[in-house]
Amino acid sequence: MNTTVARVVTDVLQPRNVLVAGLTGLGAAAAGDWTGIGWGLLAALCAGVVPAGYIEWERKRGTWGDRHVVDRTKRAPIFFVILGSIGLGSLAMVLGDAPRDVLVAMVALWAMTVGLLAVNTVWKISVDSAVASAVVTVLAVVHSPWWIAAYPLVAVVCWSRVALTYHTTAQAVAGASLGAATAAAWLC
Repeated sequence: MNTTVARVVTDVLQPRNVLVAGLTGLGAAAAGDWTGIGWGLLAALCAGVVPAGYIEWERKRGTWGDRHVVDRTKRAPIFFVILGSIGLGSLAMVLGDAPRDVLVAMVALWAMTVGLLAVNTVWKISVDSAVASAVVTVLAVVHSPWWIAAYPLVAVVCWSRVALTYHTTAQAVAGASLGAATAAAWLC
């Protein structure tokens, strides 16, 4: 039963989905009107959808068994794809005069990814936990402090990663801590 619930949580609250929902909402809040939704969707595309597409492409090629890429030694290419995708998206945002908060959120996600890559060279860290935590922190700082009330969802993501034995408790907490710290550092 716990494994079934954990699987649902980890699939529903995977980074791609959290980024699409969170960054689209951030775009709307940052612009104050519907125009921001497009910028939020561009951010979500670059930070979440493109990396998820790359993982799925490599999975179909047989490089990895599933989207979780549990072997940390095989994760580096994913981080480089994320860094490149976020970098190109950020450049488009600068050139297109995107709302400042969306661009700063992208820079925070880029910095978080650098941190994840660095830690991953020596120790496995939870990307799912980092992304969930970063998105809640971004929304709390940029949109409303009330978003901190969504932090139990981050705890549920951490729990699911541990329950599925993809991570230890320390790896999940470290990911959530890194996500919150990098988001807060760039946005505050």
